[in-house]
Amino acid sequence: MMIKRIIGLLLSLAGISFFISAQQIKSITFVPHWLPQAQFAGYLVAKDLGIYRKHGIDVKMLTGGPNVSTPTLLEQGKVDFALMWLSNAIRLKASGTDVVNIAQILPRSALMLVAKKSSGIENPQDMNGKKIGLWGGDFQIQPLAFFGKFDLKVKMILQGSSINLFLMDGVDATSAMWYNEYHTILTSGFHADELNTFLFSDYGFNFPEEGIYCSTPFLKANPETCRQFVLATLEGWKYAFEHPEEALSVVSDNMSQAKLPVNRAHQRWMLARMKDMIFGTGKMDGFQNLSETDYLFVATNLKESRSIKDIPSYNSLYQPIAIRNDK
Repeated sequence: MMIKRIIGLLLSLAGISFFISAQQIKSITFVPHWLPQAQFAGYLVAKDLGIYRKHGIDVKMLTGGPNVSTPTLLEQGKVDFALMWLSNAIRLKASGTDVVNIAQILPRSALMLVAKKSSGIENPQDMNGKKIGLWGGDFQIQPLAFFGKFDLKVKMILQGSSINLFLMDGVDATSAMWYNEYHTILTSGFHADELNTFLFSDYGFNFPEEGIYCSTPFLKANPETCRQFVLATLEGWKYAFEHPEEALSVVSDNMSQAKLPVNRAHQRWMLARMKDMIFGTGKMDGFQNLSETDYLFVATNLKESRSIKDIPSYNSLYQPIAIRNDK
């Protein structure tokens, strides 16, 4: 009888402990800027494997994509955290929305031009007079600056979401992301030795890409939640890179749930390139900083293209979270 009472007491105490722990879990909403793929493996792993909950947060992850504007969702207060490219964030900040970058995930740009050697393009000057496939919007800012630096007069062709125009010789060079379309070109039958690549970041036109953003009021009201989210995200990325096949299974499951086709080999390439970009130094002890030089370069280009009127100060937008375990 005494043993039963002791067991009952222990179970009761365990229940109280569980209740308290559950009460301490903070629910937040987060949206990436595109559909599920290995580009977001760290977040998917952190959510599906319970890393976010271990750090005291319950994450509701919305699905991004071509019809989802992460800046708009953040501006309207419909999400707590959003992934955005720096160019979008600067534009949002300049329009009067008080957003802050609490972690720069990708400090470098993966945007590039790819040309077949058979086109005769060996260096930037060889693009003069050639047909170059470009995406619209912010994707044109870097190539236009690139063309200006080398005084190139090219025939700009608006390309769609695929690289079919390039594969069918409709353009001499195509826009591509290093972690995505470039690999698609390789798997379409081209060997790397048959191509010449031009990463804009290698030519001084670096547009830092994904960062984690929230509103300034949210950061001020929930500093520990912001810290937990960034710290858990870092752990998610580290786990994904240390256990790539498990991470790819998580990614594949999420893609299947979103009714997207899954090419595991392509996702494996994407995951490896994300590691190169996030932890370019090889160390996985923290995210890299957002360079003030890169920030001002992007902001100046946005101003010159009349996308913004005034440049927000670097320190007003970039307020990285300290993620050391000792706080």
